[in-house]
Amino acid sequence: MIKERVDALRNLMKKNKIKAYLVPSTDPHQSEYVPVMWERRKWLSGFTGSAGDIAITLKKAGLWTDSRYFLQAEQQLQNSGIDLFKIGQPNVPTLPQWLKSELKSGDNVGIDPRLFSYSEAQKMKSYLKEWGIKVTPVESNLVDAIWKDQPVFPKNPVKPHPKKYAGLSVEEKLEKLRQEMKEEKVKAHILTTLDSIAWLFNIRSSDVEFNPVVIAYAIVTPKKAMLFTDPEKITRAVERHFGETVRVYRYDNFRKQQKKLAKDGVKVWLDPGSVSYWIFDTLKKDCDLFFKESPVTRLKALKNKTEIAGAKAAHIRDGAAMVKFLHWLDKAVPKGGVSEISAAEKLEEFRKALDLYQGLSFETISGYQEHGAIVHYASTPETDVELKPRGIFLIDSGGQFLDGTTDITRTIALGKPSAEQKDRFTRILKGHILLAMTRFPRGTAGNQLDTIARKPLWDINQNYGHGTGHGIGAYLNVHEGPQAISYYRGLGVPLEPGMIISNEPGFYKAGEYGMRVENLIVVVEDKSANTDQEFYTFETISFCPIDLKLINKNLLSSDELNWLNNYHKKVKNQLYPYLNKEEKEWLMKATQQI
Repeated sequence: MIKERVDALRNLMKKNKIKAYLVPSTDPHQSEYVPVMWERRKWLSGFTGSAGDIAITLKKAGLWTDSRYFLQAEQQLQNSGIDLFKIGQPNVPTLPQWLKSELKSGDNVGIDPRLFSYSEAQKMKSYLKEWGIKVTPVESNLVDAIWKDQPVFPKNPVKPHPKKYAGLSVEEKLEKLRQEMKEEKVKAHILTTLDSIAWLFNIRSSDVEFNPVVIAYAIVTPKKAMLFTDPEKITRAVERHFGETVRVYRYDNFRKQQKKLAKDGVKVWLDPGSVSYWIFDTLKKDCDLFFKESPVTRLKALKNKTEIAGAKAAHIRDGAAMVKFLHWLDKAVPKGGVSEISAAEKLEEFRKALDLYQGLSFETISGYQEHGAIVHYASTPETDVELKPRGIFLIDSGGQFLDGTTDITRTIALGKPSAEQKDRFTRILKGHILLAMTRFPRGTAGNQLDTIARKPLWDINQNYGHGTGHGIGAYLNVHEGPQAISYYRGLGVPLEPGMIISNEPGFYKAGEYGMRVENLIVVVEDKSANTDQEFYTFETISFCPIDLKLINKNLLSSDELNWLNNYHKKVKNQLYPYLNKEEKEWLMKATQQI
């Protein structure tokens, strides 16, 4: 099946006179998670991870993905004819380097210009130009041409996101954006990322699974705010919500409005990291293009008081669901019949009973034993296994609530853990605690803090391949930029009060087990700082017990032990009122002082 699809693509490549064709995992909005009709890379290759780019030549094919998906990609690409290239590993060429080695001067590399950001396309063009290889935009997507049963655009209705949850009205948000546009003397700002559009216009939908966004473009000028989407999705409630502030146009009318901007020759603000090469190509000849990160990206990341209060409230309810689940798991596994999938479904059942619940924030990672070592493992009926009263179980899950987005990971010893397992778990817990307690001066970027969480593992020559923390939306995407605590993501972006980030060091032993401890933390001012300098620290807003059976107390310092005991005291106090008698008794034991 996969080989037939690749062969069909190669036939089209020959007709278009291109020697290589690139199929990224993104969509016209540079989304991490894309609507099903744009899951082209997944359909073409069979690889289901959220990150991965494919290059197809007339004779070879390769897929590039990061360490979260190495094990998964190895399994899913078997017998596909597509080679796996592990990003960041020694002697592994980057995708452009591979193209240089496979192609010769004069060859063309075809791309869908909608699927590549301006900065990505420029970087690719610049690199390959040196070797005489040309990057050629192909207007019609070649995968779409061979995907006969490609899903249609979703028709899910758009809903207003009330100010009582958003904290700011559409008018107030537009005013903030227009003020920054005025300072840069631009006459129009084009928005393409779906979470930015949802945030700016205070709307939510379900066009992308787990991400409450609507497929749309937007153009904001000093006098107009234009939203380009399917008008049939706009409900009467949204019409009232927009009033005279926002005008709605058809999604495919966006090209016409771009050409109008070009005709007027105005100065247009484009975010180089997200705006597509297709948009740049339309405007480049006639408009004065101003390239800078969209101000909406930072405004969205800096949660206001309402959003922070909502996130805290959502996490208390979510923590209660987690405790109910862990109590159930403790009783159910010894009886038998609990599998990875049924455990994930049980946790979702507890979440569904919560106030303001809208759905999961991502596909639950429910990994037992060796499956836990696959960082973004998704259990299927083919891979599902029963949980036994032994070994390590990792569950990473989250919910979407009207007042916030949650994401939490807990590692559970279903039996007696080994000395090695307790050592590794305690070290990732140490890293988690050290990061949670850290203080840092204003201007500090997340990549500067990443090492803090890794140090306990580095001390024994161990590491984990993923970042330590990613930004979180406010009833929006579970992965949000620009902030991150990572050696490869969010580089140079200072952490500021109001940013919500995950804290999730881990350890993975391929073929045996995986471990991760994840809470969400919010950047706050450090009121205890006895200095003229402005210092920040973190407040942990997730509440759920950390498995005491996996902890080697001797590895924790007195400060780390105090943090853990104080954390468990807060967990007990926050969640106790939401539980029944048996669950309260379980919680008391799970949060006892050590």
